[in-house]
Amino acid sequence: MTTLADRPATGLVVIDVQNGVVEGAYERDRVVRNIGGLVDKAREAGVPVVWVQHSSEHLARGSEEWGIVPELSPHDSEPVVHKKYADSFEDTDLEDVLAAAGIGRLVVSGAQTDECIRSTIHGAFVRGYDVTLVGDAHTTEDQSKWGAPSPDLVIAHTNLYWQFHTAPGRTAAVQDAAAVDFSGDSPGENA
Repeated sequence: MTTLADRPATGLVVIDVQNGVVEGAYERDRVVRNIGGLVDKAREAGVPVVWVQHSSEHLARGSEEWGIVPELSPHDSEPVVHKKYADSFEDTDLEDVLAAAGIGRLVVSGAQTDECIRSTIHGAFVRGYDVTLVGDAHTTEDQSKWGAPSPDLVIAHTNLYWQFHTAPGRTAAVQDAAAVDFSGDSPGENA
């Protein structure tokens, strides 16, 4: 269990599923559908959904590129955390949002696998969170022309190493979207 005292709840974190981030991403439509299904399941179970939205020189706040993809839409009651760095915790209010909801277990989805997803899952883990990465609900663009592996291999490698990641008092896991079950999770209950 999480090392965060009095934080038994689970939260779904949706990272950077923005027009300018996923427009050329590997299997974009399938991944967005999987994220949409996770959001629906979380809402039905009363599990908080926390959205993360990146801004940068190429993702100017308020621009079309910066916007969350049209297939997904945060509810007015769902927090949107704004970030400028890869780790969603870095210089944001994400920790405060999660603490206020009693969340100690994160289910993570979004983009980009090799940057913001990896940074955030590691950032969460070192802060004491249990972290489940949804293996078929994260994606990245092809950066092989700069020496990176192809996107399918980046995703597969991240899923592989995260399922074996360990630390005292915390758990790391990888599950496909269809296997994620929020039915026993709700604010204030054990995950």
